[in-house]
Amino acid sequence: MMRIIFLCGLVLAVGCRRESPAPPVPAATNQTYSGRGVVQAIAPDGRHATIQHEAIPGYMAAMTMDFSVRDTNAIAGLAPGDKITFTLVVTADDDWIENIRRIGRSGVTGPPGWSAVEPELAVGDPLPDYEFTSESGQTVRFSDFRGRAVAFTFFFTSCPLPDYCPRMNKNFFEARKILATEPRAPTNWQFLSISFDSGFDTPEILSGYARFYRGGDTNRWLFAVASTNTLAGLAPKVDLNVWRMNGSLAHNLRTVVLGANGKIFKQFDGNEWTPAQLADALGAAAKVQAP
Repeated sequence: MMRIIFLCGLVLAVGCRRESPAPPVPAATNQTYSGRGVVQAIAPDGRHATIQHEAIPGYMAAMTMDFSVRDTNAIAGLAPGDKITFTLVVTADDDWIENIRRIGRSGVTGPPGWSAVEPELAVGDPLPDYEFTSESGQTVRFSDFRGRAVAFTFFFTSCPLPDYCPRMNKNFFEARKILATEPRAPTNWQFLSISFDSGFDTPEILSGYARFYRGGDTNRWLFAVASTNTLAGLAPKVDLNVWRMNGSLAHNLRTVVLGANGKIFKQFDGNEWTPAQLADALGAAAKVQAP
């Protein structure tokens, strides 16, 4: 599984694959694409490589991403600054790189970093009351859900890889189904999917995108978009990072569960958590005594 890594400040712009607001749906069989780029980092687990890659013809724009590998030996000898070519493999639910070949060295080993001014909040801390624009065009705030446990995650409608935003949406769908069909589950819970692409994800686009994942059942699952100002305040508090590169957006994966009291109950990093784990956390958070 992969996690996207980040670059500089919270400057939003149009994302990649703008030709359609609907998420890409790869065929059931493997689709392969040729890529080339510069290694930025190799993860300690040997299963991921951060690559600043050029545009991948026929699939995605240039950006910096953390790709997973299935053969750890394929990246064992690589180092930051290595120029490589690779094959990106994409299925309906997963993606990875293979056929990795070192072709040279680069003096550029990564873009300048961005440091948050405010520290990340911890479990038990109250979350400030930020506001968003919902898929219906109305203003919504975290305080609107006070008394309910809230699971929220971040996405943008043009996200190109199934391992990222599409997986978050599918996990929300399955977790909601678990809670809605469990007779002993509490009923004071809410799912909130927040786009950070305010330059493109209008309420009209969000509503169409929401129907793709949520169907006609809108029960306790809302899609919304954060303004640049809202994101600048919220993102550092939950360790979300977003940046623009070559006209595209890159981001990490962060899912947060708020208790019914408005305080952070649990945080999920990356994409390796399951819908059942989220449903369990949200159910437990719903039982927290509201103020």
